[in-house]
Formats: sequence, C-alpha cells, structure tokens
Amino acid sequence: MRRAVVATALALVLAGCGSNLPAQPVDSSSSVTVPEPPGVAGSPAPSPSTSAPDTNCDATASLRPSGPLPPPGQMPDGSTMARIVQRGRLIAGVDQNTYPMGFRDPITGQVEGFDVDMLHAVSEALFGDPDRIQFKAITSADRIPVLQQGLVDIVARTFTIDCSRAQQVGFSTVYFSAGQRVLVDSDSPVRDVGDLAGKKVCATKGSTSLEALTEVASKPQLVSVDNWTDCLVLMQQGQVAATSTDDTILAGLAAQDPYTKVVGPRFADEPYGLAVPRTDTDFVRFINAVLEKIRADGTWTADYKHWLGDRLGPVPAPPTPRYVD
Repeated sequence: MRRAVVATALALVLAGCGSNLPAQPVDSSSSVTVPEPPGVAGSPAPSPSTSAPDTNCDATASLRPSGPLPPPGQMPDGSTMARIVQRGRLIAGVDQNTYPMGFRDPITGQVEGFDVDMLHAVSEALFGDPDRIQFKAITSADRIPVLQQGLVDIVARTFTIDCSRAQQVGFSTVYFSAGQRVLVDSDSPVRDVGDLAGKKVCATKGSTSLEALTEVASKPQLVSVDNWTDCLVLMQQGQVAATSTDDTILAGLAAQDPYTKVVGPRFADEPYGLAVPRTDTDFVRFINAVLEKIRADGTWTADYKHWLGDRLGPVPAPPTPRYVD
C-alpha cells in the first residue's frame, strides 16, 4: 500500500512538472537496479549444528553461582571480575540497530534496550555504577569472534544459546525466552512460515534464524544481511516477501513500520544468554548470580514492562534458571 501511494504521488508530480513537454518514448528494455544495504547475500551452507545436531547437549543449563555476590569493587583476587574492575570499565559487544533489545537512541545517542539493561545490572554488581560500560557495536556474525579474540568481556545481543555455540563461548542462564515467527507487509496473504514456499525471506548472517529457515518444509529462498534493519529496508523496497526471526526483534521492526505485521505461531525456540569467553567460568557464575538477583528483586520484570510492554502478550515471569552443577 505504502509503495503504491508513493508511486502514485510520484507519477502525479512528474505529470505536473512535464505537462508542457512532448511525451518521450519509454525504453521498456532498460531497468534501474534498486540499491541494497551493504552485505546482502544468499543462504550460507548449513552449519555443523544444523547438519549434525548434538542430541546429548543441554545447552541452556549453565554454571551455578558460587555464592552471594561480593560487594561492588571488591572482587576475588585473580578473578576475571577483578581484572575488569581494575581496568575500570566493562567492555560489551551489543547491537545498535534492533529496537527494543539493543539500539542507539536517535535523540540522546545512547545505546539502550532490554539487552543493554542486563549489562547495566552486571556493571552495577562489578562497580556499584550501572554505567561503567564501553559499548562495541557488533553484527550477529561478530558475536563469537569478538569473544574468542578477547575484544570484549561480554556479549548481550539477542544471542540464542545452542549446542554448537556453547562449545565456543560460555553462556549464562537464559535471561529471555523468545521464539521465531514471520514479519510481512500488512496486506500480505502470508499467514505463517508454511506460506513462504518460493518466496524470498530475510534473516541476518550468523543467526539461528537463518539456520531454522533452512529446515522448514516450505523451503523459502533465503537472503542474508548484516543487521535486522536491513531486512526491513529490503521488505520496504519489495525485494523480499518476509523477514523471519525472534518475535522480540520482529515486534521492534513492526513498531518502526506500521505497514507490517507479525504472523503465525512460533516455529523455533530462541533462548537468549549473556556470553563471555569460554575460559571465564568464574565470570559466568558471577553473571548468573546477578541474574538471580534481578529476577528476585523485580528488576527483570520492570525492564520487560519498560521495553516490551504487552507487544508479545501478557508480561511473563522471568525464565527459570537451570544449572549443570
């Protein structure tokens, strides 16, 4: 609808501007390439976790907190937390394009969102100050490499826990339970993922959403991009029929474009975890203690209400933590 309105308006403007000029013949053989966001590609080859899933993995069970949180600024000697406190800031990999989970506010310039509030809680526990954070904007595909290369201490970026990833990084307990659905234009006949056969569907590189789409029976044509907002641009240009990812992300995209809608039930679970380098097991236990605290004191629920409200239905209880020890 919005594209038709724009096209009609443009035609009227052009007609008015050229009313005194002779009509020019149209070369029907020529075409104009619609510009695309950078990094647009097709579907990647299935990852090892897609082609050979580990059925024995219990990826969402994390390491139990060692005990009560130490006072801010008084971390155990030699710990990962002491190193971070000595440096004076927590270095965090985040999204800056995905409202309402992690995004840069266009007015204040600050990075905000539900994921970011989890980082503020960790910073508060480390320093007694929620804002001692250095943010590094990363893409979905960057999440594991920046941890393995030691470029960040922690990643909070709608990072779904799965068996393959849990072999490469250390995950906290689940702090948010999302699920994969589909976003389409408001006038689209698509009702769920089963209606996407032969249609172009967008997802980000390095995401479990892209992997899940390779397994659906409808076998859509996949288009991969760097950021979820790139998917929205491609939809607005008519270059893809749908975007499919976590309902949290889709709710944010729909809030930015009223000519879209989220359709169909969840067809894949997306449990989010905070991630750290795999060797930093003490930091995993510390983070899990922080998550225990904000679940119990109402901070988690307040953050959910603030950022998501009732976009995904009634406010849920925080995810129940599961531990391996």
